Amino acid sequence: MTNPRRSGILLHPTSLPGPHGSGDFGPAAYHFVDWLVTAGQRAWQVLPLTPIGPGNSPYASVSAFAGSPLLVALEPLIDKRWIDAVDAAAGSRLPVDHVAFEHAVPWRMARLREAASGYAQRASHEDRSAYAAFCAAEAGWLDDYALFMALDGHYQQQGIWNWTAWETGCARRDPAALAAARRQWREEIDFWCFVQWCFATQWRALKRYANERDVQLIGDLPIFVAHHSADCWARPDLFLLDAQGEPRVVAGVPPDYFSATGQRWGNPLYDWPAMQREGFAWWVARMRHELARADVVRIDHFRGFAAYWEIPASCATAIEGRWVPAPGAALFEALKAALGELPVIAEDLGVITPDVEALRDGCGFPGMKILQFAFGGDATHAFLPHNYPAHCAAYSGTHDNDTARGWYGAAPDHERHFATAYLDTDGTDIHWAMVRAICGSVAELAVYPMQDVLGLGTEHRMNTPGQLACWAWRFGWEQVGAEPAQRLARLAAAFGRAPFERLPDTASARRCVDTLPHGA
Repeated sequence: MTNPRRSGILLHPTSLPGPHGSGDFGPAAYHFVDWLVTAGQRAWQVLPLTPIGPGNSPYASVSAFAGSPLLVALEPLIDKRWIDAVDAAAGSRLPVDHVAFEHAVPWRMARLREAASGYAQRASHEDRSAYAAFCAAEAGWLDDYALFMALDGHYQQQGIWNWTAWETGCARRDPAALAAARRQWREEIDFWCFVQWCFATQWRALKRYANERDVQLIGDLPIFVAHHSADCWARPDLFLLDAQGEPRVVAGVPPDYFSATGQRWGNPLYDWPAMQREGFAWWVARMRHELARADVVRIDHFRGFAAYWEIPASCATAIEGRWVPAPGAALFEALKAALGELPVIAEDLGVITPDVEALRDGCGFPGMKILQFAFGGDATHAFLPHNYPAHCAAYSGTHDNDTARGWYGAAPDHERHFATAYLDTDGTDIHWAMVRAICGSVAELAVYPMQDVLGLGTEHRMNTPGQLACWAWRFGWEQVGAEPAQRLARLAAAFGRAPFERLPDTASARRCVDTLPHGA
């Protein structure tokens, strides 16, 4: 990563305020960019923007390429008269303090279907041309995704939840069966293409707005894809599947500091030799797509590109797995040859061995340093700020961690005592002490979860690995106030991550929160 020192906030768009049951790319997203600028922050890191999967996780999507319909803002669709404002206003009855996925998802999908109908009836020639151009440009993944979603909806109505149980012709992608399905489900296919066009159009506009204000967007690319996905269905030859299309082995991680029993993720594993024979074309397409969305890409579970934990599909836990080498260097050489220098952050957490470090350093990627993990040993711990290399990304915590206050409250005595001594705090402001420590480090990038900036407790954490009912956290502007923006701006300026001339006074910091766009 060659960018100058900067700092930013980790916040998934679904956590933004808004009246429609979930944060999205609407007015609150633009207001958040304005708040970042006021706070001297020049990076916004998100979680995967792909559709959510089982457990509402963005890391278990039906597509590695598609965007989440949940993030499509309704305001632009109202402005184009494709959706009725009264119908959209009904979303205000949905909860605002969390995402109630069981209600928000069907309600939003109904609004998007209304918008598709409105588009068909009232779209301008300019919009129709833009839509056609999008579909042509993205056909490499969009055609299979839209057909997969149309078929999936049909079979789910019959209680069939896995593509391997579809009618044989569709499951095995017989050309005649697929052609017949495209004819039968033409309108449904058009709907899913329309949603993706809305997503892409809105995200490009938001990214442009952020970039014009010197705010980088940091995306997130999961290493694996879901078995029940358009990717696995469209290219089963690129995965380790049996004759019925079911995974022979699945992904996970051995026991680590996130879980004493490890994690059995269940994702199918790649047939790396098959991918390599094609010059890693699928990965080139995927990385190109992700780099078009984000300025920098965090690659999740980077260690899996050096060696991955292979678990027999018949085993119920991750303990029975084994390490299997992966062609990391060859893959990243192919990506670099096709795409040039890669602006990537390597998520190098978990069981890290010398081969992982060699791959990361050979690629020139910065790794991640998590301050919450730094206090279990002594002053030599690599995650303590005085031990950071400049070429790294430092975090107080990640989406998988407890909040700073929640972590401190539950930490063993040794860790609390070490943290209070190291950070020079009595613990009452542990979140700000941690923010200051990583902001003042030599790390090129410092990132703070929004929960830590707001000083929130355990009940506000985004995810607990291995548990369901996560990913629902949202904040409200009434929780923010003037202090966070002022304090972040001062720290960023003091430690060379933002210019002094942009320091906000109390009034301007307050206005940034109080002067909200309509609907934010």
